[in-house]
Amino acid sequence: MTFDPVFLGSLTLVLTAFGGAFLAALWISLVVWTYRDIRARARDPLTQTLAALLVAVLNLPGVLVYLILRPPRTLEEEYQRTLEEEALLQALEDLPLCPGCERRVKEDWQVCPNCHTKLKKACHNCGKFMELPWNICPYCGTPAPGMRLESTGMDDALRNLKMADEQADVKIDSAT
Repeated sequence: MTFDPVFLGSLTLVLTAFGGAFLAALWISLVVWTYRDIRARARDPLTQTLAALLVAVLNLPGVLVYLILRPPRTLEEEYQRTLEEEALLQALEDLPLCPGCERRVKEDWQVCPNCHTKLKKACHNCGKFMELPWNICPYCGTPAPGMRLESTGMDDALRNLKMADEQADVKIDSAT
């Protein structure tokens, strides 16, 4: 089997042309990829241009340098992370604080478990928890004990006190 030197020269030329075309396409695609990637990671046009030029001038070593120096997160990932942090901070701010020790307490606690400060009081009629400064239960409309009713006169208030005292006396007598 004899090899024709003209054929080998032509084959070498074709393979070299394909290899050169491949390397040129790889080089252009790396420059384009770098430019698109840095646009998703940085807003500064100078940074975007320098990253693309780095890869355009240095080719594969430029891509390696770019991969080392590029920002770790895209702008979208940074935005999502910021939203998550804001949501967590908002959730923390929404939790009530104990007025005694400034620790976080839950909404339905009546007493702070750390400093034993009274946080809420129970309604005498329905038993649901009310804030300490409230004078009337928002659930059943019952006024808190000891609070003066605007429409109640002195005679009505004294009559209610007498009836309450009589009921207490009856309970004491029945207990003994």
